[in-house]
Amino acid sequence: MIIPHLVRQRVFKSTLPVFIRSRSMSQFGDNCPYVLSPSQLRQLQLSEPKEIAILDASWHMPNSPRKPKPEFITKHLPHARYLDLDEVASPNELGLKHMMPTPDIFAKYCEQLGISPSSHVVIYDSLGIFSAPRALFMFRALGHNRSSILDGGLPAWEHHGCPTESGEMSSQDSNVSYPPPKFDETVIRDYYQMLQNATTNLNQQGIAEVVVDARPHGRFLGTDPEPRPGLPSGHIPYACSLPFTTFLKSNTYTPPNGGSPITYTSLRSNAELHEALREALGPERAQDVLSGKRNIVASCGSGMTAGVLWLGLKLLGVEKVGLYDESWTGYALRKESPIATGE
Repeated sequence: MIIPHLVRQRVFKSTLPVFIRSRSMSQFGDNCPYVLSPSQLRQLQLSEPKEIAILDASWHMPNSPRKPKPEFITKHLPHARYLDLDEVASPNELGLKHMMPTPDIFAKYCEQLGISPSSHVVIYDSLGIFSAPRALFMFRALGHNRSSILDGGLPAWEHHGCPTESGEMSSQDSNVSYPPPKFDETVIRDYYQMLQNATTNLNQQGIAEVVVDARPHGRFLGTDPEPRPGLPSGHIPYACSLPFTTFLKSNTYTPPNGGSPITYTSLRSNAELHEALREALGPERAQDVLSGKRNIVASCGSGMTAGVLWLGLKLLGVEKVGLYDESWTGYALRKESPIATGE
C-alpha cells in the first residue's frame, strides 16, 4: 500500500503555491510533476523500482576543479546512472558543448542508459539545483514528460538520511528500445532569432520576447569578467537580469559522521519565485509573461543555468518559455553581436 503524499505541481498563471494529494506516481501517466522531494523519490524507489530511472546529471563550470564523473563513482543515489550533458549533445559550429541533441542522438543515448519511453526519469545533481533543470528541459523538449528533478539533489537526499552507493554505473538492459521522439522546436532559440529580438524595444514593440539572463548581475552589467577567457561580459540589448540564484535558497547541514558542514541549493517557494520575477521584470511585464501575453526566453552563460529559470517559470504556470541554447557564450563569440553594458 502506498501512503498518499504531497506533490509539488506547477501553478497556473499568477496564482501562488498549491499542492495536490496523489496515491502513486504512476497515476500521473505522461504528466509527472517537475519536482520531487527526497522522501517522495525514496517512496517511489521502494514501491515502483522498475518504473524509475535515476540520473546524475552533475556538471561544473569550466573554471571549477570538481569533476562530476569521478564524484559519481565515489557516491551516487542507489541504481543511479550518469548522464553526461556534454556527451548527449549536437555538434555546434562554434564548438560549444551541451547543445540540444537531435532526436536520434537523444534516443540512442536513452537506450544506452536503459531508459524507455515509459520510464519515469528522475534527475539530480551534486550541487542541489544547478545542472539538473537543464537535463529536465532536454527530456521535456523531446517529449519525455515522465520526468522530474530531485529538489536539493544529492546533498538533500543525504540530508534526509537516504542511502547512497559507490562504484561504476551498472550495465543496463540492452533490449530497451527508444524510438526517435518528436522535438518541440518552439522551446529553443537560435542566434539569429536572438539577434533579431535584440533590435526590438520591449517598451515599444509588443512582439518582442522578454529575455531573462541567468548570469550573475556583475557579468550582466559588464563589470565582472566571464569565466571563459577572452569572452566579453555585458548582455543582449533589452535583456533583463534575473540571476538563477534568485530562484534558489541555500541549505546547510552537518553530516552525521562528522566533517565540514555541507551547503546546497533547493528551489524557493512559488510565492518567492513570483516575487523574484516581479522584481526583475516589473509588475506589468511580469503579468504579461504569467498571462501568456508575451513570450519569455531564458539565457545564461552556456545554456546550463538557464534551465533553472525555465523550471521556475514552468512552476509558476508560464506556458511559453524558450531557452537560448548557445546563450551568452555563443552570442558574445560572434563579433557582429551588439553588446549592451550597465542596466
